[in-house]
Amino acid sequence: VQLQASGGGLVQAGGSLRLSCAASGRTFSRYTMGWFRQAPGKEREFVARISRSGSSTYYADSVKGRFTISRDNAKNTVYLQMNSLKPEDTAVYYCAADQGLATMTLAKEYDYWGQGTQVTVSS
Repeated sequence: VQLQASGGGLVQAGGSLRLSCAASGRTFSRYTMGWFRQAPGKEREFVARISRSGSSTYYADSVKGRFTISRDNAKNTVYLQMNSLKPEDTAVYYCAADQGLATMTLAKEYDYWGQGTQVTVSS
């Protein structure tokens, strides 16, 4: 599966952005989807993940209550709605896909990655 992330940009603290990740192929519904982010000089970190059907979601504590992950299997797309953004949310955001069924919060658990989209939150 090939992934294409989009929707990043520059936003003021307290603002919102919605990221999208479009997947190629006809088997999108077979993949657990995740969002990760990487700030300069830091390791890539887990943000959120959603199960194949969309019935189960899981978030990093740092974004819980502010970010929402969702998916539309008919459109082969996963979304990350980001509200109440903070300067510390500044990073390159990556979408990832894997057919695994585990908790899927580690980058090494995902086989497929998008190219990343920059999110910058100004104070």
